[in-house]
Amino acid sequence: MDAGLFTANNVWMMICTALVFFMHTGFAFLEIGLTRQKNTINILFKNIFIITTGLLLYYAWGFNLMYPNFEEGAAGILDFAGFGISAPENGMTPEYADGGYTWWTDFLFQGMFAATAATIVSGAVAERMKIGAFMIFTVFYIGLVYPIVGAWKWGGGFLDSWGFYDFAGSTLVHSVGGWAALIAIILLGARTGKFDKNGKPKAIPGHNIPLATAGVLILWLGWFGFNGGSVLSADPALTSLVLVTTSLSAAAGGCAAMILTFILYKNLDLTMFLNGILGGLVGITAGADLMSPNEAVIIGFLSGLIVVLGIALVDKMKLDDPVGAVAVHLICGIWGTLAVGIFGTKAGGGQFMTQLYGVLIIGVFCIVTSGIIIGSLKAIMGLRVSKNEEIEGLDLHEHGMDAYPDFTND
Repeated sequence: MDAGLFTANNVWMMICTALVFFMHTGFAFLEIGLTRQKNTINILFKNIFIITTGLLLYYAWGFNLMYPNFEEGAAGILDFAGFGISAPENGMTPEYADGGYTWWTDFLFQGMFAATAATIVSGAVAERMKIGAFMIFTVFYIGLVYPIVGAWKWGGGFLDSWGFYDFAGSTLVHSVGGWAALIAIILLGARTGKFDKNGKPKAIPGHNIPLATAGVLILWLGWFGFNGGSVLSADPALTSLVLVTTSLSAAAGGCAAMILTFILYKNLDLTMFLNGILGGLVGITAGADLMSPNEAVIIGFLSGLIVVLGIALVDKMKLDDPVGAVAVHLICGIWGTLAVGIFGTKAGGGQFMTQLYGVLIIGVFCIVTSGIIIGSLKAIMGLRVSKNEEIEGLDLHEHGMDAYPDFTND
């Protein structure tokens, strides 16, 4: 391969790595914007803990657990290539990864993905989970569950051999985080005041909607790296298509959520609009490289409808998800993965069933593992802060700090 092309590929992948890293700013802004001022420090602390700890865990063993180099004939379920990281002989040459990037870039790009699964859970459990319990959960989920599931497809495991397809992680990232978010909010319980005595949900407004809006726009920008980088090279035609399908799906998701919200609730709810955009992004992620622009719009539009209905369903089940993580990441992640068998170049009954099997297997594994982790934490140390701590705010009781001291009454 021409040295210039190899360099161009690697530079693009490094840019995408930076964009995926920047997505953590978007997650942080979105979460603090949709929750109350008194819990801002707590949410920011969790997001910083996730990215720092996640990267170190991925370095220590996660990368080699996710990419263990399964031997030919292996079951493709679990293997381990050893602790730490060291580049192979061809790791800095065009012979590595078909000249798409260097080994070091490979590690860092995949490491940015690893932390995202726990970030999804952070928003769902906001405003009432003990910081210590969340930190321990993060270590186990990022350190073990995420790389094991990732190995089944991206690491060449059994789902990959079956033909299961997930281009950039509708299931392998978003649903993996979404399943844990669902189990966590079931075991954790709703925030104080979320439901009245009749079980009817009450709105708990976020304290900074402009910041939440900025977070979604940052996430959309970051998705150019999330999906664009998943091409694994700077291939002009495929990269351009992926960015187009990603953007069209996001736009369609936002518009669909806006329309359905107005039909159902007779208002133009900005937070639903924003979550519709995110739903469109999650929905297209599994097949962004397979879809035409028309198909991307359809997938995104249906994702936006799913978000609105999914959030209503979560409320109806008397579950409390402050940021809509279950609807956006879990339900739209499942939809986007199944859509690979309905639309695009792999569409067909056989592919749809393979996608369905993959969703079910990963779902069961994530439910069981997150149930064990979170259930054990609940039994051993408890998940929730006290009612008084929740009412006064986690910032004061968990961190001894105030995010906006100049705007707080003495």
